[in-house]
This record gives sequence, structure tokens and C-alpha cells, in this order.
Amino acid sequence: MTEALSPAPVRIRPEIAALPPYRQGKQAGADAFKLSSNENPFDPLPSVVEALQSATAVNRYPDASASRLRARLAARFGVSADAVHVAAGSVSILQQLALAAAGPGDELMYAWRSFEAYPGLAAVAGATAIAVPLAADGTHDLDAMAAAVTDRTRLILVCSPNNPTGPIVTQADFDAFLARVPGDCLVVLDEAYAEFVTDPAAVDGARVLAAGHQNVVVLRTFSKAYGLAGLRIGYGVGHPRILDAARTTGIPLSVTAAAEQAALASLDAEDELIARVAVITERRDRLAAGLHAQGWNVPDAQGNFVWLPTGELTVDVAPRFEDAGLIVRPFAGDGVRISVGEEESIATVLEVAASALSLLPEGHAARTN
Repeated sequence: MTEALSPAPVRIRPEIAALPPYRQGKQAGADAFKLSSNENPFDPLPSVVEALQSATAVNRYPDASASRLRARLAARFGVSADAVHVAAGSVSILQQLALAAAGPGDELMYAWRSFEAYPGLAAVAGATAIAVPLAADGTHDLDAMAAAVTDRTRLILVCSPNNPTGPIVTQADFDAFLARVPGDCLVVLDEAYAEFVTDPAAVDGARVLAAGHQNVVVLRTFSKAYGLAGLRIGYGVGHPRILDAARTTGIPLSVTAAAEQAALASLDAEDELIARVAVITERRDRLAAGLHAQGWNVPDAQGNFVWLPTGELTVDVAPRFEDAGLIVRPFAGDGVRISVGEEESIATVLEVAASALSLLPEGHAARTN
């Protein structure tokens, strides 16, 4: 512990030295369910495994632009190939866009709590982080975010469904928000969990782009619904000049040939994958309904996870799950995120949640009674 807290032997930017490294969800042992990282619980499809096994030319550099995958995605969104950018996970594109759009004296805005990487993006870029609190129901307060825009705001991040709380941003609210944001301010719609959304009112990045909003970049990933988290591949769709700026700040050749091959195979097998997504969303809805029935105040869950807003009692609630072989993701002071995993885990999650509810006093925000 002492070594970790000791000063670096060279001069590091103070804001970087003060920034905690990204903390991955805790790994699970052989007898535990890992419900901490919003991963897809299904094994890769045989066709995807076959595609990976064919990607043997690792002595050669990959196609730096992932041109085959970009062409497939461009056709899907009805845009040119240069309006698609592929990188090692959508979070890589987030960082690239932050570096391209914001610097010292500029502001990078996001809702909070949201994806935990967001604050670090501002620090790495040298920009000022503007964190706008979520509404009480775990949704983005887009009115407050629009009101917080200044002439220094360069980048706004909107996460739908919001990780870790779960609710969507509606199409109507997002359209109204864009109408209030200056056209030269970059808005990133982070749709990492879009495939799990079942609410028809949800914002749709493809629809936003089709409406001609040139200051919007839509981010999606193959990590979640497509089950390729271990291969690190995601993409952004937007104006080519914005994506050129992202490509300029990115690390060249970061998308491996194996990742591109697996993503292409996943698109070929999309019907099978979407059927798996339907299984996960049914589990999610069943889990959320069970928690509601127990008396938990669970925000509308539209990703592949549920959120328990345990607040200051998070550090007391989370160990109950771990003791039962359920590795969940606690966010101290805010709540516990539980990924939707194997079917066998659902009953145990509900059993432990019923027990943990007794730790919360009446009137607590995480209780409905």
C-alpha cells in the first residue's frame, strides 16, 4: 500500500497523479457468478470461434482502418465509410474525441453518476469536468445539462441507457436537448447497451444521424450484446471530419485482425445473437420485477443490468452478495450495479437482495416502502 501511495520518480501532471486508474469489475472464482462487468454470459457462437481460428496471420499488421467492417457498418447506417470509425472498444473513441475536442480552459460535460470513465476523459485532455447530477429516478437531467452549457463547453456525453443506473434518454428529450445546444459543440451519444433497449420511446442514434445533426457522434460496441468484450472492438458513426480528428489522436493499428474478423462473423450471425439478447432482456425484466416486488426502488432497467440505489449503505449491502458467490459492482456512496448473468444466478440474486433490504431503514431512497 505504501508503494502505491508514494510519489512518482518523475514529474507527472498533478491532475493525472490525482486521478484513480480505471477499476475493472472484480473477477469471480470458479464457484461464483461474475455480475460486475456487464458482460454477455453466453459463450461465443461457433461461427465466431471459427472466424477467430482463421485469423492466423498475426505476423502481419492488421488493416489500420478495419475497412471491411467499416463498409458493413456504413451500409447499415446509410452513410459513407469515412463516417464510421472503428477502435479498440467504444471507450477508446471516447478518449480520442475528448483529446480532439477539449483542452485546457474547455469544458467536458456529462451526467453523474454515469460511466465511470467519463471524469478521467476530462482530466487526460486537460479540460474541466462538468458533472450534472442525475434526476432522482436515475435519468439524465437534460434541462439542467442544457442550462449548464457555456461558451467553453466543447464536448457533452449522453449515455443511453445510462450505465450504471439503467434508464434511457427518450428521443423527444434528446431532440429538444439538441435544439438548445450550440451546433459547434460536439455531443456524443453513448449507446453501448442499445441492443438491450425495449422501450420504444428511447433515443435511436441512427435516427439522430439521419435527421442531419452534424455535431453528434453515435457510439456503439461489440462488447456487450455481441459478446466480444475480450476482443475490444467498438465503433462511432458521425461526420467524417469529426471522426478524422478522432483517428488523428488514436493509437494506430489498435484494432486487431482477429477482432475485425469476429465482428464481421457476429454481424453474419446477428439473428442468433439477437435471440440471445432477448433471453437476457427477459431475465433482466424478471429480475427487476422481482426486486420491485420485494420493495426495492429499482430505476427502469434498459441495459443488461439492474441498479440498487443504496447510497451511503452501499458498503454494507454489497458484501451480502459477494458472501453468496455473486460478484457485483458497488459504487461507494451511490449504489450497487448487478449485471444480468446466467439463469442459475437469478434466484440467488433475489434471495440475497431480499436479505440485504433489511439493512435499509424505512424511507431510504432504495426502498419503495
